[in-house]
Amino acid sequence: MSAGEAGAAVPTLAIHNFSEKLGEQTVHFHLLRMQGSFFLWVGSTPTLSNLAVAMCSKFDSMPVSTLILGDASDTTPNSVAQRLAKKTGKQVFISYNLPSSNASLSLQVENRIKQEMVTHPDKF
Repeated sequence: MSAGEAGAAVPTLAIHNFSEKLGEQTVHFHLLRMQGSFFLWVGSTPTLSNLAVAMCSKFDSMPVSTLILGDASDTTPNSVAQRLAKKTGKQVFISYNLPSSNASLSLQVENRIKQEMVTHPDKF
């Protein structure tokens, strides 16, 4: 390929940040898109209290997931990672740093992520 035929290089890493006031608190979302996967940090304060990963498998229609860091009794990070992996077909790492006892907030967070995926699909 000659220099004239070469297109613009596609970056393999990209960062995208967004925030939303959900209920009484502002929730921040930090997304790092990688080739074939992405890392999503969700929280209201700068902490990393858990980390889950999920990916699609040819052996099951539901993506497999595991908690890498955090409280195993909190299934929210695994569940969110599984749903995002199923929706995108990508490997998903998620650090979900909000109280999982608030089901309404969890639903609002997922809806906000889905809204961002529709608005900016190239960021995921």
